[in-house]
Amino acid sequence: MIEDKVFERIKCLCDAKQYTMYRLAKESGLPYSSLNNIIHRRTCPTVGTLAKICKGLDITLPEFFDFELYPLKNDGLTEKEDELVNKYRTLSKRKQALLDAYIDGLRQ
Repeated sequence: MIEDKVFERIKCLCDAKQYTMYRLAKESGLPYSSLNNIIHRRTCPTVGTLAKICKGLDITLPEFFDFELYPLKNDGLTEKEDELVNKYRTLSKRKQALLDAYIDGLRQ
Protein backbone atom coordinates (compact mmCIF):
# COMPACT_ATOMS: atom_id res chain seq x y z
CA MET A 1 0.00 0.00 0.00
CA ILE A 2 1.15 3.54 -0.68
CA GLU A 3 0.78 4.45 3.01
CA ASP A 4 3.44 1.90 3.92
CA LYS A 5 5.76 3.43 1.32
CA VAL A 6 5.16 6.89 2.80
CA PHE A 7 6.15 5.72 6.30
CA GLU A 8 9.15 3.82 4.95
CA ARG A 9 10.18 6.82 2.86
CA ILE A 10 10.08 9.23 5.80
CA LYS A 11 12.18 6.87 7.91
CA CYS A 12 14.65 6.25 5.08
CA LEU A 13 15.12 9.95 4.34
CA CYS A 14 15.56 10.73 8.04
CA ASP A 15 18.18 8.00 8.32
CA ALA A 16 20.01 9.29 5.26
CA LYS A 17 20.08 12.82 6.66
CA GLN A 18 20.78 11.54 10.17
CA TYR A 19 17.64 13.29 11.42
CA THR A 20 15.82 12.20 14.51
CA MET A 21 12.04 12.57 14.56
CA TYR A 22 12.56 15.50 16.90
CA ARG A 23 14.86 17.26 14.43
CA LEU A 24 12.47 16.59 11.55
CA ALA A 25 9.66 18.09 13.62
CA LYS A 26 11.76 21.21 14.23
CA GLU A 27 12.90 21.52 10.61
CA SER A 28 9.40 21.01 9.22
CA GLY A 29 7.57 23.16 11.77
CA LEU A 30 5.34 20.28 12.84
CA PRO A 31 4.58 19.35 16.42
CA TYR A 32 6.66 16.37 17.49
CA SER A 33 3.51 14.59 18.67
CA SER A 34 1.98 14.83 15.18
CA LEU A 35 5.08 13.42 13.55
CA ASN A 36 5.29 10.68 16.17
CA ASN A 37 1.67 9.70 15.46
CA ILE A 38 2.38 9.53 11.74
CA ILE A 39 5.35 7.21 12.20
CA HIS A 40 4.41 5.07 15.19
CA ARG A 41 0.63 4.89 14.86
CA ARG A 42 0.87 4.83 11.07
CA THR A 43 -1.48 7.77 10.67
CA CYS A 44 -1.38 8.77 7.01
CA PRO A 45 -0.32 12.43 6.70
CA THR A 46 -2.35 14.94 4.73
CA VAL A 47 -0.79 16.49 1.63
CA GLY A 48 -0.17 19.70 3.58
CA THR A 49 1.60 17.83 6.36
CA LEU A 50 3.63 15.84 3.87
CA ALA A 51 4.64 19.08 2.14
CA LYS A 52 5.93 20.38 5.50
CA ILE A 53 7.85 17.14 6.05
CA CYS A 54 9.40 17.53 2.60
CA LYS A 55 10.34 21.12 3.38
CA GLY A 56 12.00 19.91 6.59
CA LEU A 57 13.91 17.29 4.59
CA ASP A 58 14.85 19.90 1.95
CA ILE A 59 13.24 17.96 -0.89
CA THR A 60 10.20 18.57 -3.07
CA LEU A 61 6.95 16.64 -2.89
CA PRO A 62 7.55 15.12 -6.37
CA GLU A 63 11.02 13.96 -5.24
CA PHE A 64 9.44 12.32 -2.19
CA PHE A 65 7.15 10.20 -4.38
CA ASP A 66 9.59 9.50 -7.19
CA PHE A 67 10.52 5.97 -6.14
CA GLU A 68 11.86 5.18 -9.61
CA LEU A 69 14.30 8.07 -9.67
CA TYR A 70 14.91 7.93 -5.92
CA PRO A 71 14.52 4.27 -4.91
CA LEU A 72 14.71 3.22 -1.30
CA LYS A 73 17.34 0.62 -2.16
CA ASN A 74 19.69 0.34 -5.13
CA ASP A 75 20.43 -3.12 -6.49
CA GLY A 76 24.00 -3.90 -7.43
CA LEU A 77 25.57 -1.43 -5.03
CA THR A 78 27.46 -2.17 -1.86
CA GLU A 79 25.83 -1.07 1.37
CA LYS A 80 28.19 1.94 1.59
CA GLU A 81 27.54 2.94 -2.04
CA ASP A 82 23.79 2.66 -1.46
CA GLU A 83 24.11 4.84 1.63
CA LEU A 84 26.08 7.48 -0.29
CA VAL A 85 23.63 7.52 -3.20
CA ASN A 86 20.66 7.92 -0.86
CA LYS A 87 22.42 10.70 1.07
CA TYR A 88 23.21 12.49 -2.22
CA ARG A 89 19.60 12.27 -3.32
CA THR A 90 18.38 13.89 -0.12
CA LEU A 91 20.56 16.97 -0.69
CA SER A 92 19.17 20.13 -2.22
CA LYS A 93 20.14 20.79 -5.86
CA ARG A 94 22.60 23.45 -4.69
CA LYS A 95 24.29 21.09 -2.25
CA GLN A 96 24.42 18.36 -4.91
CA ALA A 97 26.24 20.78 -7.23
CA LEU A 98 28.71 21.66 -4.47
CA LEU A 99 29.35 17.99 -3.75
CA ASP A 100 29.82 17.27 -7.46
CA ALA A 101 32.43 20.05 -7.67
CA TYR A 102 34.17 18.75 -4.55
CA ILE A 103 34.31 15.20 -5.90
CA ASP A 104 35.63 16.47 -9.26
CA GLY A 105 38.37 18.30 -7.36
CA LEU A 106 39.30 15.16 -5.42
CA ARG A 107 39.55 13.13 -8.63
CA GLN A 108 42.17 15.45 -10.18
